[in-house]
Amino acid sequence: MDRARIGKQPPRYSFVLNPYRDIRLSKCPTCEKPTHPRKFALFIHADGWGPLILGKTCRYCTHCELVIAHKDEMDAEISRSLSRLAPEAVGRNYLVLGTADRKEWQRCLKGKEQTLNETIEHVAEFKRHMHLEVKPGGWYPASG
Repeated sequence: MDRARIGKQPPRYSFVLNPYRDIRLSKCPTCEKPTHPRKFALFIHADGWGPLILGKTCRYCTHCELVIAHKDEMDAEISRSLSRLAPEAVGRNYLVLGTADRKEWQRCLKGKEQTLNETIEHVAEFKRHMHLEVKPGGWYPASG
């Protein structure tokens, strides 16, 4: 049985939210190729507010189509956006669901109001969400 998709566009990109404040990923955790900065219009659900499209520069691996966002940067940008829109929602949980078309995001920036159904037409959920785990360097007992 297929589950309902978020957005009308076909799923694209994989996504990882880097929870480590002191680690930045200049190489893809999957293929080890260099990542580069790229601007995305991220479709986010923020508790206490609802859907939000946030323009965010993330690390991107072209080979794996992997979008890497750093949690501390996301927290700051979402807090900054919500402090104007809904101060009561600042500091609450959020979930990055997918991407929106850049033209749709730019249209929203210009103040052209749209309904959620109209916005959903331009949203593509992520193919998959990945979890990042980093094992610190150092000496470890020999396994065996």
